[in-house]
Amino acid sequence: MRKGIFWSVGILAIILVAITIRVLYIQFQDRQVEQAQQQFVQDRTPTLFLHGYSGTINSMKYLVNVAEDHRVTQDVVIAYVNRDGDVTFEGKMSKNAINPIIQVVLEDNTQVDLNENALWIRNVIEKLQQKYHIKDFNVVAHSMGNVSFAQYMLDYGSDRTLPQLKKQVNIAGTFNGVIGLNEEFNEIQVDRNGKPSRMNPPYQEFMQLKSVYKGKQIEVLNIFGDVLDGTHSDSRVSNSSSKSLKYLLGDSPKRYKELKYEGDEAQHSALHHNPEVANDMIRFLWSK
Repeated sequence: MRKGIFWSVGILAIILVAITIRVLYIQFQDRQVEQAQQQFVQDRTPTLFLHGYSGTINSMKYLVNVAEDHRVTQDVVIAYVNRDGDVTFEGKMSKNAINPIIQVVLEDNTQVDLNENALWIRNVIEKLQQKYHIKDFNVVAHSMGNVSFAQYMLDYGSDRTLPQLKKQVNIAGTFNGVIGLNEEFNEIQVDRNGKPSRMNPPYQEFMQLKSVYKGKQIEVLNIFGDVLDGTHSDSRVSNSSSKSLKYLLGDSPKRYKELKYEGDEAQHSALHHNPEVANDMIRFLWSK
C-alpha cells in the first residue's frame, strides 16, 4: 500500500517538474521573441542569400543559421534553381512572415556566364513576386555571387515591374578580378574613391550601375578580408577588387559602408563563417 502511494507521489512529482520545465522554457522562448521584436525591424522584406562559384547549400548556411539563432526570422526558404532556370521552393513563407530569408542554390554552380546567372536570380525574384507578392528585397552575396547580382542589377535593376532592391551586403566581391585569373597579388590599386589602376572585364560594363542605383535609396555594406600575409587580399580576391565597388556606385546609394576584417577568419571562404561578419550583417540589414 505504502509502495503504491510513494510510487504515485513520485510519478506526480516527475510530471509537475516536467510541466514546470516546459512552462519555463515557453516563457524563455517568449522573452527571446519579445527581445527580437524590440531589437529588429518587423518587416516582410525577404533577403536573398547568393553563394559564389562552386557554392552549395552549405556556403551561406552559417550566416542564415546565425540570423535564425538571433530570432531575426523564423521563415527560411531554399530556392533551388536547375540548369534550365526553373525554380523550386523548399519550405514556405508563413502568411505573416517577418524578415524571411531565401537561400538561393544553383544547380549549375560553376556557370561563368553572368547574364545567365542574372536571369536565374530574376527567376527567383519573379517567383517570389508571383507566390508571395513581394514588393522589395535585400541581398547578401559572396564572391562571384556579387558580380552575378551586379549583372542582375545591370540587366533588370531598372525594371519597375519587378520588386526593388532595398539593402545589399557584398562579401568578398570579385568586381575587378580574381587572383590568378586576371590579376596577380598587389598588381592593382584603388584610389580613395575606389577607382582601380586597371579595369578588368566586365568592370567597364559595370560602370553603368551608378545610373541604375541613382535615386533608389539603396543601402550597401561592402565586406572584405585581409589575411595579413602582405598580399592585401583574402587569399583569393584582392582588397582592391572588392573595394572597387565604391567607384562603380559613386554617390548613388543612400548609404555606402565598407568593413574590413583581418586574420585567418578573413580568408575568402572563412568570411561567410565568421561570427563578426554575421553580426555586422544582421545589424546592417535588420537592426532598428
